[in-house]
Amino acid sequence: MIKMILTDLDHTLLRQDGTISDKTLKVLSKCREKGILFAIATARYWIGAEKYIEQLRPDYEITTDGTLIHSNDECVYSCEFSVDDTNQIIKSIFEAVPDAEITVANRKQVFWNSKHISESEKLYKAVYNDYSKALNVGANKIVAELPDEKLAEMIADKADCKLQGYRGERWYSFMPKDSGKTVAIKYLSQISGIKTDDIAAFGDDSNDMEMLKLCGKGIAVANAVKEVLKIADEVTLSNDEDGVAAWLIKNCL
Repeated sequence: MIKMILTDLDHTLLRQDGTISDKTLKVLSKCREKGILFAIATARYWIGAEKYIEQLRPDYEITTDGTLIHSNDECVYSCEFSVDDTNQIIKSIFEAVPDAEITVANRKQVFWNSKHISESEKLYKAVYNDYSKALNVGANKIVAELPDEKLAEMIADKADCKLQGYRGERWYSFMPKDSGKTVAIKYLSQISGIKTDDIAAFGDDSNDMEMLKLCGKGIAVANAVKEVLKIADEVTLSNDEDGVAAWLIKNCL
């Protein structure tokens, strides 16, 4: 029996134009009327997901690649680097690529050394920081634009931390070693009292694979990458065809 719906945002719940259809919103509302909890699990920083959080009003928000969980505006879980490790990783990135663009997330705050913050659809609320002075906070996640994966792996190995890449991008995330969506979901299971077997999870990218394997039902949207399609329990319609809603209508309503 499904007691919680857990979904990724980009390329999964969101259509390609970044919108959530009225159909999907209505289906989620009907599921919640039946007592099914609703949560999101996204790689986005909290401020990058904020407009969707306001629209969806989930019971739980797993953001920042699983290093943060919020519920009703309260932070209930945070996995962070130490302050020293945060600054050392930033230093290592600049040693490898002196002009690298870097974003650093500490809970709901994001630092970024871009001169075009106001133009960003996701991170227009970020705070400018050129990192010339050491930060005094520990990062949940550090993201840098790097020329190739090999260099990113070298930096991650040096820091003994977790590395995450994203489909079609040259941005790489550095996160605490024992972090990620599955770690957050296990914690969420504890605080919500809902077993992972009773969670239906939806995703599209490689960073969703462990999440889909962990939950009782792991569902890929049809536009997911091949690796995700291969390991999913089921495949629903694409994100542009409201695949999450289509599965929920068939299996929960």
